[in-house]
Amino acid sequence: MVKKEIKVINELGMHMRPAGILAKRAMAYNNCDITLRVNGKSVNAKALMQIMSAGVKCGNTVEIICDGMDEEMALDELVGLFEGGFGE
Repeated sequence: MVKKEIKVINELGMHMRPAGILAKRAMAYNNCDITLRVNGKSVNAKALMQIMSAGVKCGNTVEIICDGMDEEMALDELVGLFEGGFGE
């Protein structure tokens, strides 16, 4: 298991577009469980509606937890998405 905390830099937080990108990329890692912890909630990063329900806002700190095959690769990619603001 690997994990990392990252700050959300998107001005509008995790609205539909970045949440969709995150869920789609997380789903590519079939043999890896990926969880986000934010605001006292743990959500499945592969489930768009769970990400949306977490209410992630700009400035929130999100802990990304990856467990399984390719966990390092999954963590690196998802951290990169957050650091790049999901292309916004």
